[in-house]
Amino acid sequence: MLKRVALFLVTNLAVLALVSVVMSVLGVNADQFGGLLVMAALFGFGGSFVSLLLSKWVAKRATGAQVIQTPRNEAEQWLLATVRRQATAAGIGVPEVAIYDAPEINAFATGANRNSALVAVSTGLLRALDRNEAEAVLGHEVSHVANGDMVTMALLQGVLNTFVIVLARLVGRVVDGYLSGGRESSGGGIGYYAVVFVLDMVFGLFASMIAMWFSRHREFRADAGGATLAGRDKMIAALERLAQNHGQTTLPKQVAAFGISGGTSGGLRRLLMSHPPLDERIAALRNAPLDGRALHEGVVA
Repeated sequence: MLKRVALFLVTNLAVLALVSVVMSVLGVNADQFGGLLVMAALFGFGGSFVSLLLSKWVAKRATGAQVIQTPRNEAEQWLLATVRRQATAAGIGVPEVAIYDAPEINAFATGANRNSALVAVSTGLLRALDRNEAEAVLGHEVSHVANGDMVTMALLQGVLNTFVIVLARLVGRVVDGYLSGGRESSGGGIGYYAVVFVLDMVFGLFASMIAMWFSRHREFRADAGGATLAGRDKMIAALERLAQNHGQTTLPKQVAAFGISGGTSGGLRRLLMSHPPLDERIAALRNAPLDGRALHEGVVA
């Protein structure tokens, strides 16, 4: 966790240094930039981390997931025992385990703390998958938690949000200064607001592409982690069953990116997909080295 935060802070500082050079070239006032950066960071990171802190509560409310407090049957006992065993193997605290009512084969994990996360499975998954396949799905979700994917996504989104806000307004000021003939303006003219409005959308689209690229990368890592915790053949079989379900999901937007079910779109839409196509995920597992070293990279101890 600390290593991950440090990496993002260093990246942030490097980009800020580059932006400072660009500001000097463009003649942007450093004091104005400082205030803009503080405002952008508050909005950029604030929303991202509030969403992270509330993620378990929101997920439970959005899906109607019921946390298993006392197992009512053998299936719930098996779920709890499997998640407990996998969490111990991955070196994390045992997550809450919940079931939500949905027809498709799906599961998700979320939470701000890898030692106090939530793993939830759909009723459709419990009906359609055998124990080996379900074990692999649980391993995939536990790997997301062990890899700190929820925190990393929040950090990444915060960085991206901050620079969308900053860059759009810096360019807006430059354009506004050009249109006003270089005259100082405390509030900015119509050119400033028009440019900022357009660039917020354009830069926001590119930021989404970067976030979704990372999201797709983490799915490959979680698949490898699931193969480590449950077995490669079980993980492949689970993904094949998901492929038969066409990767469809009814998960609410708030938690859809955390579900295991993947997409099938190609072309430009692929750039905005949170999950790689299932056939690529299956091929990645099939082509992993037989000695298992690549699989063990999927879980961070």
